[in-house]
Amino acid sequence: MKVAIVHDWLVAAGGAEKVLEQIIECFPDADLFSVVDFLEDRKPVAGKPVTTSFIQRLPFARTRYRAYLPLMPLAVERFDLSSYELIITSSRAVAKGVMVGPGQTHISYVHSLMRYAWDLQHQCLREANLMSGPKSWAARVMLHYLRGWDAQSSNGVDRLIANSQSVARCMMKTYRRDAAVIPPPVDVNEFELRTEKDDFYLTVSRMVPHKRIDLIVEAFSATPQRKLIVIGDGPQMASVRAKAGSNVTILGSQPFDVLKDYLARARAFVFAAEEDFGIVPLEAQACGTPVIAFGKGGALETVVPVGDPHPTGVFFTRQTVVSMLDAIDRFERLSAYITPAACRANAERFSARVFRRAFMAEVTRTISADGRRRSAVEFADRMEWAQPDLLTREFGWADDAAPKSRWEH
Repeated sequence: MKVAIVHDWLVAAGGAEKVLEQIIECFPDADLFSVVDFLEDRKPVAGKPVTTSFIQRLPFARTRYRAYLPLMPLAVERFDLSSYELIITSSRAVAKGVMVGPGQTHISYVHSLMRYAWDLQHQCLREANLMSGPKSWAARVMLHYLRGWDAQSSNGVDRLIANSQSVARCMMKTYRRDAAVIPPPVDVNEFELRTEKDDFYLTVSRMVPHKRIDLIVEAFSATPQRKLIVIGDGPQMASVRAKAGSNVTILGSQPFDVLKDYLARARAFVFAAEEDFGIVPLEAQACGTPVIAFGKGGALETVVPVGDPHPTGVFFTRQTVVSMLDAIDRFERLSAYITPAACRANAERFSARVFRRAFMAEVTRTISADGRRRSAVEFADRMEWAQPDLLTREFGWADDAAPKSRWEH
């Protein structure tokens, strides 16, 4: 089969790119397409050449590629994929909107919907200070256009695969389509199990509003007897530093080896975002580190709460300082019930090998079903019962022996 893989954008090696890496492992000879490619670390794409769109050559695309979001539907529709039999899109925004024909099979792995255009529109506009004025109207018109295009583009996909039950529910609500669920892969072999823990808590994230790093820092600053390490960088760095007490250490962006060391030594990993999935909590568990997480979204699928026979963490129910501190208190009282071995075993359920096996099984089922559908359509097109000469030629029937209708046949 001639296979094309289409990814939204290649800018940083994040969770979506780890999924892309495993899809490429499944189809090493596939051709790769992306709206832009500014990836410094070539590991996710294994050194493959990438066909990019016209946005790659626009001014400031390297640093402000998201500003060209209104042009991205046009960009992916311009990819000529007509010579490919199987098209796999790795989509968190626009990739699934590629143009495909009736003789092609299109499978889309969806990391997240464009929730900033759907249920999170008002929240995103508030955070961007775009609730009123001409810029607000322009943003709302753009998001209205993106919603219509996003919903329509889902019709060209033969099989939707969601990275979590949370995303599958969003797709049913938004597209009225069922989706298979295959969780993203975690390279557990990159992380070593450590049973002895140091006396500090850890959080790792890009510092943007919805990650709620500010909430974590505020909670720990209110309890100076607890030590918190923060790894990450982003637009909110200055405001996060302003809230940090003397017991909070902000390290900024760190190389992978440093990150891995802190994940292995931390007493617990703290996760305050409502994510569609969230890979870092599983990476912490691969090191044998428990998780204290906001009990909504993907965390409900990756963290096993106390009360289960093999717990790996605790939840807090509201994104408030009081709720988070209550969860930390519960964790400290019940941490003896959470073992590093249970955390590691839970993470291994999401290994890269498990992902590849599940993904290839779903691809095989979809291709088989799509082939049967096409064969049925071709057969129906050929069986024009009103044409006795066709029936005579195909089956050797005489004109007077040919069935008069499909029902009679």
